[in-house]
Amino acid sequence: MTGVVVPRRERHPVGVVATFVITYRVFLRQIVTRSRLVALGVLGGLVILVGWAVGVSGPTTKHPEPLTRGVDLTINLGLTVVVPVVALVFAAGVLGDAREDGTLVYLWLRPLRRWPLALGAYFSALTVIAPLTIIPVVVSAALIDNSSDLVVAALLASAVAVVGYTGLFVLLGTLLRRSIVWGLAYIIIWEDIASGLGRVAARLSIRGYAGSVLTDQTGVVVDSFDLSRSWGIIVPLVVAVVAVALTSLRLDRVDVA
Repeated sequence: MTGVVVPRRERHPVGVVATFVITYRVFLRQIVTRSRLVALGVLGGLVILVGWAVGVSGPTTKHPEPLTRGVDLTINLGLTVVVPVVALVFAAGVLGDAREDGTLVYLWLRPLRRWPLALGAYFSALTVIAPLTIIPVVVSAALIDNSSDLVVAALLASAVAVVGYTGLFVLLGTLLRRSIVWGLAYIIIWEDIASGLGRVAARLSIRGYAGSVLTDQTGVVVDSFDLSRSWGIIVPLVVAVVAVALTSLRLDRVDVA
């Protein structure tokens, strides 16, 4: 920031670990609001309710087996709605909110390295997003079919999706001011519609890789989700790492005034 004079005693950068701890605490305290927790907690509760309803309904013509019903619900509700929407709200808001209320300006006045700051933003969002998404998705799957295959698959797939979406949406929050609107458009148009229409689009979506983990683990064949479990795990991890790195670069250049 131009015109800001840092006192001499503050010119030495804060250590990496200290920067991470400071920013993690600040961002975590900022994004955890009662309204967000209640609204998205209700969404998770609805997923569990749907899982219970599907579980007690019995077989259908399209899905005669509990396993196939569980896979279908996990993909179309858990990985398509719950995980990306919750991740968008918290991850896009972690730096977006800090910029709006001046917290980012406060952090800029301290000699903090940018890459641990980006890590602090990522992991603060991840801390909130993971339990709000993984728990209801896994419980919902278990209520339909409590076999270890489906439960483990739902756990792995939702965890992979959380890691990838969190990194992607933290970056989005640094790039765009109306990140929630743009993020919802991306989720609906690309992650939901486009990724379900063909293999190429699925390979360019987080949902496609998370869905592949689910189908590979359970052995249930679903069109477009035909990658190996290894690729399904590796690619979202790479997306998260690249997104955090780009967030760090963006923070070096962003005007927080």
